[in-house]
Amino acid sequence: MDNELLQQLITAALKEDIGGGDHSTLSCIPKDKQGKGELKIKQDGILAGVEVARGIFKLVEPSAVFTAYKNDGDTMVFGEKAFEVNASIHTILTCERLILNCMQRMSGIATLTHQYTEKLKGYSTKLLDTRKTTPNFRFLEKEAVRIGGGTNHRFGLYDMMMLKDNHIDYAGGLEPAINKAYQYTQENNLNLKIEVETRSLQDVETVCRIGKGKVFRIMLDNFTPEQITEALTIINKEYESEASGGINLQTIESFAATGVDYVSVGGLIHQAQSLDLSLKAVIV
Repeated sequence: MDNELLQQLITAALKEDIGGGDHSTLSCIPKDKQGKGELKIKQDGILAGVEVARGIFKLVEPSAVFTAYKNDGDTMVFGEKAFEVNASIHTILTCERLILNCMQRMSGIATLTHQYTEKLKGYSTKLLDTRKTTPNFRFLEKEAVRIGGGTNHRFGLYDMMMLKDNHIDYAGGLEPAINKAYQYTQENNLNLKIEVETRSLQDVETVCRIGKGKVFRIMLDNFTPEQITEALTIINKEYESEASGGINLQTIESFAATGVDYVSVGGLIHQAQSLDLSLKAVIV
């Protein structure tokens, strides 16, 4: 996990939540009073965000004692305890909602991702996420996909080139889009891979004809499994292949059975439901 990105996210999120002060806590809890809290699991699934919670507590109060009883990626069952923390009660109460928001969302994504990866057992196909993420929360959503067993696609617009339908149409077609993109990488000394979206078998043939040494992966967008099988024959393992568009838990095996290298599923993130967790005071 990128600790610098995590610290930036935590700092911004706490600023958003605390504003001029956590007045509920300030009004009734002495500032120097110490306490204990524990994270209770209230729904079955795959746990994600334990290390994020540790990072939040440690950023706010470096001397906090954080004890994890379960790790990211573990199966969790209703009634279990994920962690406990000993710290200032002000720290526990101020961090509570941010931790729950992160962990509930991440656990939901990790759980759904795990369901997809279970469907891919026995196949060579790998599961990819997409950029269909919550603004400013992408880092943790993609981390949750990884925890759930998926593979992260590009993080943003800067770390890989993907020529999608609109790029191709605006550029005047597949050939000029590919040639201009490759020329751009050469002129600017950029070590960026280029992926190209195709919408037909004719598009696949065009990319295979002109893309050698320029394109590394061909996306097969909204292809049926039968069309993907035909496309893979054309590609002949000279490029990586990715199936995308409308793939869900009910259909993913039929795509994997074609032998395509990757399937990308935006729903891993934007269709995941948060799981129920609670951070409770421990009174001794």
